[in-house]
Amino acid sequence: MINLRRAVIFFDLETTGVAPDQDRIVDLAFLRREPDGQEDVFASLVDPGLPIPPEATAVHHITNEMVRDQPRFSALAPKLLDFIGDADMAGFGILRFDIPMLTAEFKRAGITFTTASRNLVDALTIFHRMEPRNLTAAYKNYCGKTLEDAHRAEADMRASGEVLWAQLERYPELPQDMTGLANFCQERGTSGVDSQGKLVWRNGKAAFNFGKHRTLTLEEVARKEPSYLEWLMGAEKTTPELARICRDALMGKFPGKPVGKV
Repeated sequence: MINLRRAVIFFDLETTGVAPDQDRIVDLAFLRREPDGQEDVFASLVDPGLPIPPEATAVHHITNEMVRDQPRFSALAPKLLDFIGDADMAGFGILRFDIPMLTAEFKRAGITFTTASRNLVDALTIFHRMEPRNLTAAYKNYCGKTLEDAHRAEADMRASGEVLWAQLERYPELPQDMTGLANFCQERGTSGVDSQGKLVWRNGKAAFNFGKHRTLTLEEVARKEPSYLEWLMGAEKTTPELARICRDALMGKFPGKPVGKV
């Protein structure tokens, strides 16, 4: 068991989207664990002050009706800051998402929130470091074998085939034909425009999910800074799908949200 020298806060946020300077919290839950094991919880739905996009509701199932009479974050902020106190903080994926979003919400409420003196522990980072996601690890996991001559083409090729057959045996719910497997591999999250999630659906339009324009739609960037799209096109070798979408955008063709996607 971990040795706690001061309290630790485990927390999670649900939001209207992924951009801290544009999106808002709609649900929050904080658990404070003291060094002696005592626990206390601070949790609430939150009125974001703007419509929740259907893409977000499809993920967390929180609707506009559910938050209509709930407090705004600004009303919760003083009590929440007091609840957090000087505790360390932990969660799953908090470094990239929850911490920036929480900091932005406190700032909008006129409150300075800092993590400078806190220990931040992200279980997602630990997961990625302790459970490698590469062919060697997959070969060991699914086939129970050690991959010799890793990164030699023939060895990797043979291992990848064995991994696929083992996956089909382990997961009977997988499609048992190539067309079905191909469709499964191409499925995206409800908010993804491209397979890498560089663009997401926001209020029915393709919007950036990274970089300096992560709060803007593709149409807005094409209009305000087309040179940025031209720059992204230069990375066609690493992000060919994004490069194609940017090329089409410069010609006035923008992605249409697929029918049936929520």
